[in-house]
Amino acid sequence: MSAASESAAAVPTLRRIVIHPPIDSTRLQALANVAPGWELVNAATVQEARDALPNASAMLGKMTPELLAAADAGKTVSDLKWVQAFTASLEHYLFPELEAHPCVLTNTRGIFSDVIADQVLGYVVMFARNLHLYVRRQMERRYEPLGGEGERVAFDSGPGVVNAIDRATIPLAGCRLGIVGLGSIGREIARRAAAFGMTIRAVERRYEQVREEVAADLTLAGILERIDPADLESLDCLASWSRFLVLAVPQTPETTGLFNAERLAAMNPQGYLINVGRGALLKLAALVEALRAGRLAGAALDVFEQEPLPAEHPLWEFPNVILTPHTAGYSPLIAQRHLEILTDNVRRFTQGRPLRNVVDKRLWC
Repeated sequence: MSAASESAAAVPTLRRIVIHPPIDSTRLQALANVAPGWELVNAATVQEARDALPNASAMLGKMTPELLAAADAGKTVSDLKWVQAFTASLEHYLFPELEAHPCVLTNTRGIFSDVIADQVLGYVVMFARNLHLYVRRQMERRYEPLGGEGERVAFDSGPGVVNAIDRATIPLAGCRLGIVGLGSIGREIARRAAAFGMTIRAVERRYEQVREEVAADLTLAGILERIDPADLESLDCLASWSRFLVLAVPQTPETTGLFNAERLAAMNPQGYLINVGRGALLKLAALVEALRAGRLAGAALDVFEQEPLPAEHPLWEFPNVILTPHTAGYSPLIAQRHLEILTDNVRRFTQGRPLRNVVDKRLWC
C-alpha cells in the first residue's frame, strides 16, 4: 500500500460510527467484530442518521449536505474524522462543503479492477476476430466469412498466400494497446494484454509515482513499453499510436469531456476506442461524427454520458460498435471484496492506523 493511499489518525474520542443507508445484518456483524467497544448505528432513515451523527466520529455510506450539517451543528471543531463512501466513483458523491471539510474521505476503488480488465480484453478479442460481426451474421443464419467465401483456403492448396479473410483479422501479438490511466484497472488491463503479446503504452496523471510503482511490481516490470505524463500532447501521441485505446480513468474535474472532437481527431484511423472509465469522459456526439466520417475503426463502450443510453441514439446503429449496459464491474467476487474494504478500514480507524483508499477531494479520486 503506497503512502498516497493511506492516512493515519489518532484513535477518536467519540466511539460511534454511523452507517446509512443501512446494511444487512451479516455485514453489520462483520464490522462489529473488528470494532469491539464501538457503537455502530445502522441508521434505517435519514432522520436516524441525523440524530446519531453529532456524537459520531465516522460515517459509512452516503454523506449529504444535510447530514454533514447535522454532524457539525453547534460545533466550532468538527468531531467527524472519517467518511467512507460505499462506491469507487465520486463524481456523484462530493459537494462543496464535504470538499472543504477536514474529515478524511475514502472510497472502494480497486475491487473491480480485474473484472473490468477481463471485459476490456473481451472487447479487444471481439474486434480482432470480428466476433461482434459474426454474432450478427449468426442471427441472420448467414454462413459467410468476412473477406468473402471465395477467399477461403482450399484443402488441397493450404494457406500459401495472405487473403482477404486473413486481412480482416488483427493479430494481437505485437498489436499496439494504449491505456489512459494506469491505476488498478489500467494495470490489470496491461497484465492481460501482455499475455496476448501486445505492445503496451500508457499515460498517467501521477506519472512519477506510478513509474516507481510499476518498476517495483514484478508482475508489471518490463510489460509496458513506456509511460508518459497525462498531458494533452502525450495523450494525442498515444491516441495516434494505438490500435486499441482504452479509457480507464475516473471522472474528475480534469477528465470530464476529455475525449472530445479534438482528441478523437488525433486517433489512429484504424484504431478502436474502448471506454470503461466514466461516461462523462467521452463526448458521444463527437464519437458518432467520427464513426460516420470513418475516422476510427470502431468503439466499445460500457459507460455513457446519458444512462441508460436512449433507444433512439445513433450509436445503436453502428455494426462496428459494441455497447454494454454498464456491466463491466459486475461479478460474484465483488460483494466480498467490498466488505473486506469496509471491515479493514473500520479496523484501521478504530485502532488509529492509516486508512486505505484515501481520496483527494479536490480531484474526486
